Formats: sequence, C-alpha cells, structure tokens
Amino acid sequence: MRQTEAPDSQGEDALWRNGWYRFAAHLPSPNCGPRPRPSHIDLLVLHSISLPPGRYGGNEVQQLFTNQLDWDAHPYFQGIRGITVSSHFYIRRGGELWQFVSCDERAWHAGASSYRGRSNCNDDSIGIELEGLEGHLFEPAQYASLTALCASILQRYPIGHLAGHEHIAPGRKHDPGAGFDWQMLKKSLALDACELPVALRA
Repeated sequence: MRQTEAPDSQGEDALWRNGWYRFAAHLPSPNCGPRPRPSHIDLLVLHSISLPPGRYGGNEVQQLFTNQLDWDAHPYFQGIRGITVSSHFYIRRGGELWQFVSCDERAWHAGASSYRGRSNCNDDSIGIELEGLEGHLFEPAQYASLTALCASILQRYPIGHLAGHEHIAPGRKHDPGAGFDWQMLKKSLALDACELPVALRA
C-alpha cells in the first residue's frame, strides 16, 4: 500500500500535525468524519484484527480501511462485504505502525458501544488495531510500538480511560481478548491515573 505524508498544519509540535502522528505511515481512510462538538477525547480503545482471521502479513486490513478490499478474494470476505470501517491506528506483527484517520477526527472503529456512562464511543475515543486474533498472544514488537504510541497520545490528548473492544461492546465483541497483556501495558505506561476496566485494575 502506498503511504502519504501527514497533512500540513501550523502550530503543531514535533510529533503531531492536525492529529496525524509523525512516526506512523499515513494512509488516509474515507471512513471518518468530524467529532460532535463539544467532544472530550478521553478514551483509548484497543482492538485486534486479521484478514482473513488468523492470516498475517498481507495488506487486506489496509485495503479494508480504505474501501479497496477485493470481496471475492477469500470466502470470509463475503460475510463482511460492503462494510465501511476504519481505525485511527494499526500495528503489524513486526511493530510497523499505520495511521488512517487523524486523531482529531472520528474513526469508525467501535460500532454500537457504551463506556464510562456514554454511548457511541467513536465520538470521543481513539481506536488502535493490533494485527492478531482475539484471545491469541501478541508480539513484543507490537507492545513496544503500542507503548510508544500510547505515551505520545497521552501527552497530547486528555486520555482518562483505556479499554478493549470487548469492554465497550460486551457480548458483541471479544477482542483483543485474553491473549493481550494489559498489566504489561499498564506498567510500561505507569497508568495509575488512567482508568482501566474493573477486571483489569489489579
């Protein structure tokens, strides 16, 4: 997939331009929109994704988020044919980081959801997809990339909550699942001030 440069802007710091992160490969998705005003971007949502499930290394996820996926390329794709989704970020198994939507904009990653007393989590969250399968383990390189990304997001946005897709859409979604090491991430980021789901606070 061909990446592009982050959009130009003025008055931004060295790491961000208009919500685009400097150290990600940029591949803008059309599946996004403005956040409702006022919005308080205070939630990070972690997901896992692979297309088809359990197959790694291809460009299918990038193609899905940019509406370029060949629906006839695999039988699994018929079940998701025509969906228009996106995430702000995507971290490959080797730690490579992609960005599809400005963090200042609303990506379409959460779907029907509710958390910290609010519905429609897309409105005020940042979504991060990890290449993987729900319930399975993730790679050290992914944790390293995720930690660096989250640290930068925490410096720029007033994040107060961190959850998985499974926590904001319980019963409907199950990712990233039991294979994700929440305590490792919490320790790496010193997240004492960041609220985790009840089951993950210990």
